[in-house]
Amino acid sequence: MEKLMYLTWLGEKSTRSEVGEVLLGRVGEELLSLDPVGLTIDVWDPESDIPAPVPTPEGETPLHGVVSLWVDSIEQRAPFEEVLEAVAVRLAGYSVVESLYRDYGGNQWAAPRSWPDGERSPGVLTVALLQQHPDQSFDEWITRWHTRISPITEQLQPRTRYVRNAVFRPITDGAPQVAGIVEEAWPSLEHVTDPMLFYCAEGDPERMNANVTQMIEEINAFVDLSTLRSVTMSEWILKS
Repeated sequence: MEKLMYLTWLGEKSTRSEVGEVLLGRVGEELLSLDPVGLTIDVWDPESDIPAPVPTPEGETPLHGVVSLWVDSIEQRAPFEEVLEAVAVRLAGYSVVESLYRDYGGNQWAAPRSWPDGERSPGVLTVALLQQHPDQSFDEWITRWHTRISPITEQLQPRTRYVRNAVFRPITDGAPQVAGIVEEAWPSLEHVTDPMLFYCAEGDPERMNANVTQMIEEINAFVDLSTLRSVTMSEWILKS
């Protein structure tokens, strides 16, 4: 089985409501009709309308959707891509290696998943696109991500779910260079917008400042922040 991820952009003037209607309506229904092994769509929709930790640069269209497909073989992808190409102004697909570092119910921040397929996951999602650090080999970079960044950020932040997707190779023409796609779920919108909550400071300004400093140092040693892209989205598990 293979996991394929498609970064999806609609028109640059598309609203969050329009994006949600397209991706969760026509697109979701048509993709499900093709009977994938699994399907999740992360959507830039009204329910996730808060600033991302790393805002999209001015003048750049934010990522509108991330479609994750599980298929028996990559050769089966063509009909799925046709559905996405019919609505997308820009589409970038990747074959990825998924590593589920933390799932719902794996820590104190959330109970195990109890909602059915086709229902919005609670809280909010941040999706980040990562570039490999230019001063590190792939082995150095992936090792830092898996053995240092993941446990440190788990300690400093209230994540309910954390999915690491290391890009194996692009599968659509013109797909930009991306080394990793990170999906992080949080208990609520407030946990992303309130630094006290986002950095597990429990009302202590000194603790918050220390955690922010440590986070910035660790991320700077992992990626070039000027290349990092992050978007707030809603997670919809349509077929688990």
